[in-house]
Amino acid sequence: MEILLQLFWTFLKVNLLSTSGPASVGLLYHEAVGGFVTEAEFVQAVGFSSVLPGSDALQLAMYIGYAAGGVPGGLVALTASILPPTLIILGVTMILHRLRREAWVGRFVEGLTPAISVLMLFTAWKIFEKGGGMSWQGWGLALASFAAMWLKVPERIVIIIAGIIGAVFLSAP
Repeated sequence: MEILLQLFWTFLKVNLLSTSGPASVGLLYHEAVGGFVTEAEFVQAVGFSSVLPGSDALQLAMYIGYAAGGVPGGLVALTASILPPTLIILGVTMILHRLRREAWVGRFVEGLTPAISVLMLFTAWKIFEKGGGMSWQGWGLALASFAAMWLKVPERIVIIIAGIIGAVFLSAP
């Protein structure tokens, strides 16, 4: 029962403090690795959640919750992930509807953008580094993936192809 309370508090906290799915991954990395999952499991979870259809953040929550507490853990993590945005969006929608023409609202959002971008880059670097990306093959896959994204190849296609290349050509660490 204690693990379920820990999962609930962790995912509630992460989803109260983050502003998007990708931003929550960075916060979740610091909260979950070493407590609920290993770093390797976290990297694997990010990979799986990126390939499957639907919300990456919710799939990541269910994966980590399940790894830590089975089916009840997955359901608790999912519930705690959904609860904050659901309640907050009700209040924020009402407030922003009244303040939508105020200039400071736009400036506030603009101020968030650099911090969120850096958080996403930091998390991406950690996943790249720990996921075996520091080899020349990893760098090659990263550059090829970047080029594919630049050419607007759908993300899921890029991830699936990179996974297939990794399974066929890369050796396990």
